[in-house]
Amino acid sequence: MKLSADAVIAREKITEYLLVPQARGDKSAFLRRAGYTPENPDRLLHDLRAQILPLEALFLRRNNFGEYLEIRGSLCGPDGVTIGVRTIWMRETLSQAVKFCYLDP
Repeated sequence: MKLSADAVIAREKITEYLLVPQARGDKSAFLRRAGYTPENPDRLLHDLRAQILPLEALFLRRNNFGEYLEIRGSLCGPDGVTIGVRTIWMRETLSQAVKFCYLDP
């Protein structure tokens, strides 16, 4: 299934988590390999929407809050380096809004 092009990708998830070094579960070093840095968060936002969201989403599981979906694909970053990613999205039960949850290498 394809997810809606207007899925919510919280800017704070990019600027305060993915692109910032974390003590646990750091993703910033992995993303930096493709050229994604705190100085260009809008590029990662754009690339998730343009390069990942159009791909097929697979159902993972459902809970009281909604259903979780996975999209695996590649991001070609600002440096021209391509990295493979696994992204998780959630479709909320009540609102049916689709939201970006996280990204893994």
